[in-house]
Amino acid sequence: MTTPSEPGAGRPDPSLSAIMSERRQLINLAYRLLGSLAEAEDAVQETYARWYTLSAQQRQAIESPGAWLTKVAARICLNVLGSARARREKYVGDWIPEPLPEPAEWSCGRAGGTTIDPADRVTLDESINMAFLVVLESMTPAERVAFILHDVFRYPFAEVADIVGRTPAACRKLASSARRRIRTSHTPAPPTARQAAIVRRFRQAWEAKDIDALIGLLDPDVTATGDGGGLATTVRRPFEGAEQLARGLVDLAGRRADLTILERTVNGRPGLVAQQDGVIVTVYAFDVANDRVTHIWAVRNPEKLRPWTVGHNTGTKPARPHPRPDRPSARASARPAAHPPREIGRRGPDAAPRDLRPDTP
Repeated sequence: MTTPSEPGAGRPDPSLSAIMSERRQLINLAYRLLGSLAEAEDAVQETYARWYTLSAQQRQAIESPGAWLTKVAARICLNVLGSARARREKYVGDWIPEPLPEPAEWSCGRAGGTTIDPADRVTLDESINMAFLVVLESMTPAERVAFILHDVFRYPFAEVADIVGRTPAACRKLASSARRRIRTSHTPAPPTARQAAIVRRFRQAWEAKDIDALIGLLDPDVTATGDGGGLATTVRRPFEGAEQLARGLVDLAGRRADLTILERTVNGRPGLVAQQDGVIVTVYAFDVANDRVTHIWAVRNPEKLRPWTVGHNTGTKPARPHPRPDRPSARASARPAAHPPREIGRRGPDAAPRDLRPDTP
């Protein structure tokens, strides 16, 4: 982004470095609020655009630019979320949050490839595992913003209220309601090493086309959901039940012998990817409970696989994906603020998210 110079200075804004250092914090916030890295990037871009529409005098009067940027970004995300439900029918098929690789894999890792800016990487913790993000999708926009700001980023309710436009007491109720949703859907996950072993056995049984072994690894009520976004073929409705899903997986393995299944970390948890001719075409996220796979999310929409495929063939970054059809873009939905928002307290760009167990106060 081109940054305007101060009038008469003849050089870039000296505060640019400090302002841009907030980018990773803002990306982390926006991804958790929107479930889409592309939309998070749009929201952050719009946030910086608003900063530079302020006069030099207005910017200098802001004691904590990071707090100002966080507040604006959260409000932009709230606006984007606000119209999502009314527009959800425009998305083709089921919508699954955008899957993320582990930080070490945010570049193609091949000759001629490009590396994604480290500032665009999302910190992996329990607040971005796929099961958690799917529950967030069931919340109202205000619930989601209040919960993420308070329970994950540790903002006090007085400051959350200034962002959401509610009273602190109302925001406390919103976060409590969100917590109940988490508690209802929460199943304690086994240790990561145990999850990885189960996913590995799942991959081996799938490659061997062993229906009985697959059924033994799947919860009887397992559900598998696919997201192609109208741009890639996928199941029209979720698979339900261990036997139905196992037979469907074996059928897929028989029809697509050109696919290579590899183990990868997906949103901080063990998962799988499917490669065709060396290019990742599907990312699989798993939810595991009681040593059984309870849910599989298969993301095939190529616009959601950008962090997994960037620069693979040409060494250039692909064009920005189109905004999610069921949500307006951040730039289109957010109105410029006439006045700078009141500052909120600063949590710190690397503040560790709060423990996200269901009984978190």
